[in-house]
Amino acid sequence: MAINVEITRNGTENAIGIIRRFTKKVQGSGILPRVRSLRYNQRVLSSYKTKMKTLKSLKRKSEIQELIKLGKMQEKTSRFSK
Repeated sequence: MAINVEITRNGTENAIGIIRRFTKKVQGSGILPRVRSLRYNQRVLSSYKTKMKTLKSLKRKSEIQELIKLGKMQEKTSRFSK
């Protein structure tokens, strides 16, 4: 859904006045809030991609556990543990 905002120059109107009218019209049309809400949306991953991502993270977790057992990596501690 595209909304085009168009203004025309009125007589002896200067550039600043044209820009001011354009920004007011853009704000009034509600384009900016919609674009900002869509800015960080990501599409849903396919089931295959989700599965591959899960398998990769499980593999990495098992590798880290193995390194901890061998003493090649230190176990992470919580920031707030006493």
